[in-house]
Amino acid sequence: MSRKINLLKYTLTRLILTPIMLWLISSMVFLLLRIAPGDPVDAILGTRANAIAREALRDKLGLNQSILNQYLHFLKQLIQGNLGEALNTQEPVLKIISKALPASLELSISALIIAILIGIIVGFSGIRKPGGNIDFIGRVYGISTYAIPPFWIAILIQLLFAVSLGWLPIGGRFPPSLTQPEGSGFLILDSLLSQNLQALQGTLRYLILPASTLGILLSGIFSRSLRMSIEKTLNKDYIEAAKSRGIKYRQIITKHALPNALLPVLTIAGLTIASLIGGALLIEITFSWPGIALVLKEAIDQRDYPIVQGIVVIIAFIVVIISLLIDIIIAFIDPRVRY
Repeated sequence: MSRKINLLKYTLTRLILTPIMLWLISSMVFLLLRIAPGDPVDAILGTRANAIAREALRDKLGLNQSILNQYLHFLKQLIQGNLGEALNTQEPVLKIISKALPASLELSISALIIAILIGIIVGFSGIRKPGGNIDFIGRVYGISTYAIPPFWIAILIQLLFAVSLGWLPIGGRFPPSLTQPEGSGFLILDSLLSQNLQALQGTLRYLILPASTLGILLSGIFSRSLRMSIEKTLNKDYIEAAKSRGIKYRQIITKHALPNALLPVLTIAGLTIASLIGGALLIEITFSWPGIALVLKEAIDQRDYPIVQGIVVIIAFIVVIISLLIDIIIAFIDPRVRY
């Protein structure tokens, strides 16, 4: 009973800290945007606009108010679930994000699946002969994915598979010659629901390159963490006891070592979400993927404060919630965790 009570207290504490973390992140973004050089009025009207037009637009956008008043207005809207309106188009920020977010989630989920599959294969490849050639190649692969710049490998993959071989499109999300299926914004799901196989094929062709690129870059995290965790687990006393009883090596790995080795990997998976978002920014820009990262880049260039603030708040919320869920799952299934 005490463990259940402690788990409940731990969960409630994390839930209470969640809005505080979001407030700190959103406040930092608000202040940094105001301190950063550049004026949204210049981005909208240009530097040659007359003073009257500039002042009228500044007053309309609320930029003439003090930083404190702007901040209080921002917090009031945030508490109400209102992320404001874009400075350039006056379109609600929440609507802009809702259009772009499904594309980013579809890319991220696909990349995460690829990363896990490759990471497991590479992580397991050198277990039989530690220090052998296969194990060495797997270690080099894991380290290389950390060192390779995402934009560089993305350009190389584009040049090879899109430009030289012509197998796949160089960028975009959907064939311009086809009608995009309507629905949730997740094109794979919408194509399946509408039974539009042509749209599904086109969606997958455009998804393969960016998802594979991002998945390969992230797979090294899983392969290295899984390899190190299994190696550490195989040195435990209960593994030696299982070997002495004559249990087959494959059963020792799958039934004894792997379940305990997956817990640290699950923790790494939560941390990978942040890397996934950071890597997706460069991948979306390189492949012209119409996701939330591309919208963020355009908003930063245009000094569109509300869009930048809204996107950062949404991303922070997603990361915090996923990290919270993973921490709770680990605390629930692993009795060794203390909280």
